[in-house]
Amino acid sequence: MSPASGNGHGPEPIQLGASALRRQILVQLRRDGASSPEQLATTLQASRTGVLQQLRSLEAAGLVDRRAVRHGVGRPRHLYDVTPEAQSLFPANYDALAAGLLAAIGAVGGDDLIEEVFDARRRLIASQVRARLDERVPAGAPLEARVRELAVIQDEQGYLSSATVDADGAIRLHECNCAIFGVASQSSAPCDAELALFTDVLGVDLVRESHIASGDRTCTYRIVEAGEA
Repeated sequence: MSPASGNGHGPEPIQLGASALRRQILVQLRRDGASSPEQLATTLQASRTGVLQQLRSLEAAGLVDRRAVRHGVGRPRHLYDVTPEAQSLFPANYDALAAGLLAAIGAVGGDDLIEEVFDARRRLIASQVRARLDERVPAGAPLEARVRELAVIQDEQGYLSSATVDADGAIRLHECNCAIFGVASQSSAPCDAELALFTDVLGVDLVRESHIASGDRTCTYRIVEAGEA
């Protein structure tokens, strides 16, 4: 936006939408550290009133905090800064980190070490999932109840999971998203570990019918009870 001319007061404040201004405030605080509403308004070319309104909303949400700083006589100046809770709103590159770690593990110990690492991770997760299932699903409940709770657990981890039961009684666990696709596309170890995890915590065999990392739209597991072909 070009500066207004002829008024002698410099550029006019930019009229940003609330969400856009809120985002710019967070980014600016991350870059510059604790700042006053006046400093932010000047830097962002926004109105002080608009900035202060968004700061109050961010403070109420726990994303920024405020502290008073005295500078001589008169009222103290308030400075705002981002809180640790705001970190999740900033860009992250966990996929690249995970892929880099996977490559490093492979460079050190080859595929065998990669499998050992994911197997160890599977055992840790399995103990947590079993505890959750035992807590949420009554003893003696049908297998379907355990599969549905497992789907809830996976959904909470970002897999967009659900469980279905067909007319013939066949139980399936569906995952419409691969939350670790960046890693799964490089190695079969995490997918093998997931299959082993589900087999472990459900106590039955599973057949993978579709696989996102292989190009399918979903990862689908058919639960195979004892005696099934």
